[in-house]
Amino acid sequence: VDPTDFRLWVCLHEETHRVQFTAVPWMRDHLFTEFASLAETVEPQRLLDDGLKRVSEALKGGHGSLLDLLGTPEQKAILDRVTAVMSLLEGHADVVMDGVGPGVIPSVGRIRRTFDERRKGVGTLDRLLRRLLGLEAKMAQYRDGARFVRAVVDKVGMSEFNAVWAAPENLPSRAEIDDADAWIARVLQG
Repeated sequence: VDPTDFRLWVCLHEETHRVQFTAVPWMRDHLFTEFASLAETVEPQRLLDDGLKRVSEALKGGHGSLLDLLGTPEQKAILDRVTAVMSLLEGHADVVMDGVGPGVIPSVGRIRRTFDERRKGVGTLDRLLRRLLGLEAKMAQYRDGARFVRAVVDKVGMSEFNAVWAAPENLPSRAEIDDADAWIARVLQG
């Protein structure tokens, strides 16, 4: 891809994050609180007791990330909330960076196609490592979040979508990331 276009495209994504956190003053504290809650639930002895066994099982079976293997039910609930917020933030940034169009970034379509192909991973070992390290889940945040944002905006418009930034209660749940209609019904029609 064209290096100048690519750098501008990535900068748009990162600038969108800066705007998200400056225009939504409660977002930083909200995420900090969630991460602190997660840290409070970590049980080092539990990780030592059965962590290696679970990692070994995952390598043999090829299922789940390290977080999936080591998380308690409480940790998984927190991770679900954090994953939903991160999916929203990453997906929204992806929609913004793609929305600038070829008038600003001439090769934006080609960049997106190439980038999406690279996000899939290359080869079995790459995909296994991505899954174990949680990178596969991170890539899903971009994809699923963008799908959520586009679905909401397509149905109700950007102005109504922006209700998501009004309060933590308006953030989508992990299930709502996959069901934009449920978020619309809860937040906009509730």
